[in-house]
Amino acid sequence: MSGASLSKRTTAEFLGTAFLVATVVGSGIMAERLAGANVALALLANSIATGAALVALILTFGNISGAHFNPAVSFVDALEQGMPWREVPVYVVAQCSGGLLGTAIANLMFGAPAFSLSHHTRTGAGQWLGEFVATFGLLSVIWGCSRLRSNAVPYAVASYITAAYWFTSSTSFANPAVSIARAFSDSFAGIRLQDVPVFVIAQMAGALAATFLFRWFVPTLPSLAENILMPHPTTSKVKSYLFACTHNAGRSQMAAAFFNLYADPSGCHAVSAGTQPADRIHPEVAEAMREIGIDIGSAAPQKLTDELARGASVLVAMGCGETCPYVPGVKTIDWPLPDPKGQSLETVRAIRDEIQDKVKALLRSDCAECVACDNC
Repeated sequence: MSGASLSKRTTAEFLGTAFLVATVVGSGIMAERLAGANVALALLANSIATGAALVALILTFGNISGAHFNPAVSFVDALEQGMPWREVPVYVVAQCSGGLLGTAIANLMFGAPAFSLSHHTRTGAGQWLGEFVATFGLLSVIWGCSRLRSNAVPYAVASYITAAYWFTSSTSFANPAVSIARAFSDSFAGIRLQDVPVFVIAQMAGALAATFLFRWFVPTLPSLAENILMPHPTTSKVKSYLFACTHNAGRSQMAAAFFNLYADPSGCHAVSAGTQPADRIHPEVAEAMREIGIDIGSAAPQKLTDELARGASVLVAMGCGETCPYVPGVKTIDWPLPDPKGQSLETVRAIRDEIQDKVKALLRSDCAECVACDNC
């Protein structure tokens, strides 16, 4: 996420969603009036206008807010730790209110009342499946491109949505905020208000399914989430630190948490992994970290893979020994620390404090320009 304040980011989400919905509704009204009852021609005009606007809007607002314009995108972004959960409701309110403004503007531009409930029926199992498929595909495109081709995301998203207008039975709403907004335009682009809730459920289900699939495809997905939909300009310069131990349930989790607490995320970022990942964080470790105001209890241990190691700038091995992968070109540091699993809370506190000191020293020596706290 960019360094813009929350107010600036939510304003960008508000304006971007307003323009997007104004494009969808306005082009739908224009197409309906000019197509002479030719529904195929009207849909073609509607889809081309929406795709073109998406490219422009994502490029315009992407570096400010991430250009979500979609509550489903914001939700899964937070799920993958790309944005704080506390910001999701603010984003969603901005997106939904922006969508309603977009509808009002489009209706008024064409001489219609600002708001009029749609009578366009969109219901049934086929259309619900269409919305699931549309949103599943949208998030698949986002997660897939954000991994290796992040700069192509605006074009990939716009291309997919343009195509999905045609191959999904629902004409691809794929967005709860847009679905709600389109219920207030009795036009070609509209949807009955009573049909919206099931559309939203199908959309959220599709977004979650795609996210869980790509979490399996790409174990490093949480470290990519902050680039959704469009990366911050400095993303390519971010230095990645990988803390690795055996279970990824103690030492490496504490180290990554300390690192990300003290580091400037625009310059460096840390992830953690284990050669034999546990099912959950060791309770004694979670308790020791909670004592100093850091909650890692809900973090999920992940497998240390060659792919994950290759993506790091620095690999810090913390007791995994010879099982840690060797990657030519990746700087490796060894911290021989005892495993806190099953240790007394007092012992775990000592390990925690040693890790904290080592992380501070690492930041000062290896990434001084990234230090974001006064006492590091």
